[in-house]
Amino acid sequence: MNLCLLINTLYLTKQTRARNHGNEPQQATMAATTENCKTDSDQNQLVKLVKDLKRSNATLQAEIDMCERYISSRLDLQTQSETASHMERATSPGRKTKVHTPERQQLLTLEQKCDVAQGVLKQMTKDLNRAKDHSERELDKYKATLEEADIHLAEIKKECCQFDRDICKAVQDKKCLTMSAEKVIRYIEDKIRVKENLIEKLHRKNTALLAYKKKLKVKLKQQEEMGEGLTALDFEQLKLENIKIRKQLDEQNREHSDLKLLAGNSLQVLSCNKKKLQILTHESAVLNSDIALRMKLLVKIEEDTKQAEEERNKAETLNRKLMGQLADYHVPHVLQYIKVKESHSQLQKCVKEWERKVEIAEMSLKTYTKSWDKLRIAAGARLVPAQHAAMDSGLYDFGH
Repeated sequence: MNLCLLINTLYLTKQTRARNHGNEPQQATMAATTENCKTDSDQNQLVKLVKDLKRSNATLQAEIDMCERYISSRLDLQTQSETASHMERATSPGRKTKVHTPERQQLLTLEQKCDVAQGVLKQMTKDLNRAKDHSERELDKYKATLEEADIHLAEIKKECCQFDRDICKAVQDKKCLTMSAEKVIRYIEDKIRVKENLIEKLHRKNTALLAYKKKLKVKLKQQEEMGEGLTALDFEQLKLENIKIRKQLDEQNREHSDLKLLAGNSLQVLSCNKKKLQILTHESAVLNSDIALRMKLLVKIEEDTKQAEEERNKAETLNRKLMGQLADYHVPHVLQYIKVKESHSQLQKCVKEWERKVEIAEMSLKTYTKSWDKLRIAAGARLVPAQHAAMDSGLYDFGH
């Protein structure tokens, strides 16, 4: 009976709304015809009346929608069969059918409207909870796929770093060009072997988990048969434990990702430090070679300074002798003067000859220094002054 009453009230509200919609254009035409003769107050009243009609139509439309939703949720196969049998009895011969006009039908009371609203609210809350559960499941699936993608991406980055460290750096080295193909094949075979071992391990773990799952199912069936099933409190405790375990897993996954990022950063820093170490070792080798050359030059310069000190001492002794002779000097005889003059002329000739020899030696020294500089440039060593080159070649000596 309540269902029939709801259907009748729905039909009645639709007819009243159609009547109101039919009255709106008539009122609009009347307002248009009497627009010139009525005052502003009449126009305001008409506007208020139109707004009130629109508001009442909106409320009626909301009530109709709510009633339709309530009827669609409550109307099941049993009620349909009951209404069908009722209609058959009403339309069967021998019985008079009562025709209910819309004017004589009753409207819903406030209690019935409240029941309808509560029913619709319950249905909407159920739909909302169902949609929430579905969205949470979908969100969990997406989170799981994202975590799987992150783990896969981290593994790919790790494999790339290992490949660069083990293969690419060895290929870049010129000494390992002959062994590069064999090393790559060996590296790929090792990785395939590691993956096969991991697959076997996961397969064994999966079989163990399946066996454990079967045991739990058997145990659950036995508990159900014995009447020792889980209660609502047990389910709540399991939910709380599940939430705690999920939080712990999330924290462990976060720590694992942080450790992976730290490991990647440390590998990058290590590679940069290795490059810097190679550059510094090369520079240290160049500096060591330069230091060795400088030390050789320093030893030779020290030997030359010692030799120059000895020659200076000899010159000082000779100068003392000459000063002593000059102090004891007496005018020589004429014949002695002539002899000294002849010896002086001969010495001047010897000096000119030695100057020519010195010029020739200097020319040869220049050629030797040029060739020496070319050899040093070709060897990658620094240029040294001409005097040190002459010392190395043995052409220049302080004693001569």
